[in-house]
Amino acid sequence: MRFFNTEGPVKRDNHYYLPPLRRWDLQEILDLIDREKYFLLHAPRQTGKTTCLLALAEYLNREGRYRALYANLEPAQAYRENVDQGMAVVVEQLSRGARDQLGDVEATALGREIIAASSGGTRVEEFLTRWCERSPQPLVLLLDEVDALMGDTLISLLRRLRAGYPKRPTQFPQTVVLCGVRDLRDYRIHARSEASPITGGSAFNIKAKSLRLGDFLQPEVETLLLEHTRETGQAFEPAALERVWTLTRGQPWLVNALAYEACFEMREGRDRSQAITVERIEQAKENLIQRRETHLDQLAHKLQEARVRRVIEPMLAGTEMGQVPEDDRQYLVDLGLLRRESGGLVVANPIYREVLPRALASGPQDTLPQIAPTWLNPDGSLNLEQLLAAFLRFWRQHGQPLLGSAPYHEIAPHLVLMAFLHRVINGGGTLEREYAIGWGRMDLCLRHGAVTLGIELKVWREGEPDPLAEGLEQLDGYLAGLGLDGGWLVIFDRRPGQPPIRERTSSVEMASPQGRWISLIRA
Repeated sequence: MRFFNTEGPVKRDNHYYLPPLRRWDLQEILDLIDREKYFLLHAPRQTGKTTCLLALAEYLNREGRYRALYANLEPAQAYRENVDQGMAVVVEQLSRGARDQLGDVEATALGREIIAASSGGTRVEEFLTRWCERSPQPLVLLLDEVDALMGDTLISLLRRLRAGYPKRPTQFPQTVVLCGVRDLRDYRIHARSEASPITGGSAFNIKAKSLRLGDFLQPEVETLLLEHTRETGQAFEPAALERVWTLTRGQPWLVNALAYEACFEMREGRDRSQAITVERIEQAKENLIQRRETHLDQLAHKLQEARVRRVIEPMLAGTEMGQVPEDDRQYLVDLGLLRRESGGLVVANPIYREVLPRALASGPQDTLPQIAPTWLNPDGSLNLEQLLAAFLRFWRQHGQPLLGSAPYHEIAPHLVLMAFLHRVINGGGTLEREYAIGWGRMDLCLRHGAVTLGIELKVWREGEPDPLAEGLEQLDGYLAGLGLDGGWLVIFDRRPGQPPIRERTSSVEMASPQGRWISLIRA
């Protein structure tokens, strides 16, 4: 039985899949190859790049006009700036690939000969030259994980490909495709051999085009999921199909991971007579996030990078980005964390939107003291009055020291509040977040049984007016969207010179401009 793939390239006998070459404009690629062009393919991790490259190699070799060779360069990463060792590994990958994929048993001996007789980047140029000279067809070289190489090693490879470019197609590959996460034009390569950083575009100015492999479209998501229905008879409810699209926005790993969790991992999903429901998809999402699956954990790890923080911190705070460099913003798009929508930047999908602040709040959450669940009624339902009282006690006693455990200073109060709320919903609810550049706010929706609480967070910064009026108006709009007649407005006073948190924290009840009840918390 086939299943949804979440690790490595697709295997047609094992996995449900979409025809890889239909995700590209195949004719455009063939035209580039026919015209002897060198070009790039880039996309975020786990979107299907390797699967597409392998499918392209298979297609070209089957057609017979070209010999196509796929090579993964990631093993050379271990040698970092050691050009001699790094290029030896590249030649080994090329020669072994020629033997295994094309049946060229002489390529292995050629590779060993060149590694023994040459050094550095000349090894790659010499191997490709001599191999192409005796090839019966022009060579198309598909190099995967190019951006795994570093510094001088990457520069050496790019410059040797550029040096051999005029000899194509009889003494050098007719086409070279470089594949990685980022477009090389956005690289700033720090090489020891150079006085200043080098851009990928200057080191590889023979590039004709950059192609980006996109996420699945909504019809493609449905087509992939219905492969399971056709094979097993287990249906997806229409609303469940829609929910998978909404949660993932077509990110290939997320689509496959949600479906695999719902259909193969969750005990209820293994009963093929039971349709996959929205509720099961929602539970699958929570399971993936709570387990911090490798893909999601890698994204969370990226939050530690300074260039990621420069973009994500103001986004979570709802403030303007100011002088954040375009290179940093594009880096997050290339990683797949963000996407451009209507001219602006937004988090790529709702699951990532959930993962980012949850990962940042994990530090404060782990350092929280033991808190008795005084917010629960005897029947286990949520008591909002007791929840408010418990938060005020918690914030007055623990807010100040816990702020130091938050990794992003600008949103430290937000993260501590979210950590507290995660204790509240532990095992019995959900916490949803909404945020975007320029809003000047973060919205939270806490759901616990039959109770839903809408919360808006605002920050009062030095030199700015009291955000109360703006917050009330914004909270009205948020509560209207949730269909609620009341909620919390939390204003964190971050101006210097204020009394200690335990002294300035207070709460009053008031009405919003549209007549909703509001618990105003000043913290």
